[in-house]
Amino acid sequence: MITKDIQIPASRVDSTCLTIGNFDGVHVGHQQLITKVQRRAKLLNLSSTVITFDPHPQRVLSDKKGPPLITMTGHKLELIDSLGVDFTLCLPFTRQLAALEPEEFVYEYLVKLLKVKELIIGYDYAFGKGRKGNFLLLKKLGEKYGFLVEQFSPVMVDGAIVSSTRIRDLVEGGRVWDVRPLLGRFYGIDGNVISGKKRGGALLGFPTANITLKDELFPRTGVYAVWTEVEEEVRPAVANIGYNPTFGNECLSVEVHIFDFSRDIYDRSIKVHFVQRLRSEIKFSGVDELVRQIEKDCALARRILSTPQAMLV
Repeated sequence: MITKDIQIPASRVDSTCLTIGNFDGVHVGHQQLITKVQRRAKLLNLSSTVITFDPHPQRVLSDKKGPPLITMTGHKLELIDSLGVDFTLCLPFTRQLAALEPEEFVYEYLVKLLKVKELIIGYDYAFGKGRKGNFLLLKKLGEKYGFLVEQFSPVMVDGAIVSSTRIRDLVEGGRVWDVRPLLGRFYGIDGNVISGKKRGGALLGFPTANITLKDELFPRTGVYAVWTEVEEEVRPAVANIGYNPTFGNECLSVEVHIFDFSRDIYDRSIKVHFVQRLRSEIKFSGVDELVRQIEKDCALARRILSTPQAMLV
């Protein structure tokens, strides 16, 4: 069950085992933590619960825009829900919420609202005014209000801790292949197909779906082998993120050429899963040189996407 309403009827929540965090990306570290909560709750006959926030706290507390989102809120909630928890509570994050003293937050939300019996937090989680709500303070509050607290160890992949920051750095560097072990899936974006410059099919012979840009994380500019999901159908494709320097565009765009596909999908939703970066953007001498390179890009993307390692799980 997913809810953004903090007034959950008391009859819907018995005693809970819960975790709390931003969970941007719902990466393999988050997944293992949430799965432990779900299994522990089942063992103890408790309701498994996840508390997360919208918008990202840094976007509220900082004068800057905050980090680009690995997962938009709706997708994040879907991913958490898919792990089998009983409740996912998405709290509106405000300066007023951030100003609460840790004990006040714990009492109002964890004890009074969710009847917490066990709390499992990530290795680096802290909350409340001045981020004073760390593991040691939570243990003291647990003793006072009658719940146990456990700190979950960091998850390591390739000798380094899995974190949202590490994933952002890899995606922004175009290293999308290296992101899959950290997310447990290829990194993806979604958006609606909009009208573009009408160059792909008419001028180049490669029709493209132009994707609206949302407030989320985008890979480094360049050409990528990708999987697309269109109307619940998965298709191989090649995508370009950038400014089309051959034509002198000023705005960043995402254009996807779906192989062996000719349906009209304007105004439809499409998902793009980035498998591997093929090359940087290049300014070509003209249309003929660009077309030859696109043909090479498509051939390489087909070869990559046909391998077992590149299958979309």
